[in-house]
Amino acid sequence: MIATHAAVVLAAGGSTRLGRPKQLLTRDGETLVHRAARLALESGASRVLVVVGAYADDVAAAVRDSPVERVVNGRWSEGLAGSVRITAESLATHAHATLLLTCDQPALEVDHLQSLLDASRRAPSGSAATRFGDRVGIPAVVAPTLMRAALAVQGDRGLRDVLNAEGAGVIACDAPDLGLDIDTPDDVAVAVSRGWLDPLG
Repeated sequence: MIATHAAVVLAAGGSTRLGRPKQLLTRDGETLVHRAARLALESGASRVLVVVGAYADDVAAAVRDSPVERVVNGRWSEGLAGSVRITAESLATHAHATLLLTCDQPALEVDHLQSLLDASRRAPSGSAATRFGDRVGIPAVVAPTLMRAALAVQGDRGLRDVLNAEGAGVIACDAPDLGLDIDTPDDVAVAVSRGWLDPLG
């Protein structure tokens, strides 16, 4: 089957609570941003965009050997929503779903991305997202109509409100391990203990 979805790796954050770029932490010797881009490619995406911002040169260099498009969010400090808006603008002519993922969920595997893609094809809205408690979030497969709604999002919430709106018709997929994202040194310690990150050098 010919791939029709695009994929976007949101990797522009400043990692302020961690104190070092989480995009460049490694799992099995591979940087998290490179790993996320590789998983996006393995999902069968027709295009993969990597949105960079903080540490842009170093993060872009980490995916230089991947067939991805690098998009710069010069206003990364305004939060995740800015990257989502740039994504929506970059894919304005893309007529199919978009897979959104970040690079700070080191337990992510391609099987979950495939589950989201499969669920999105059954969803009334054409969208599916990862369940976190009673809410859903990224990774998510977002239909073009929801991507257009992203043009109005603000702050650090990204698409969360759009995905969780009453009647949104988004199918939720469980992946409990993705509840650990890397924001603090304590998160790093837990991820290392579970084999999801290499020990820091």
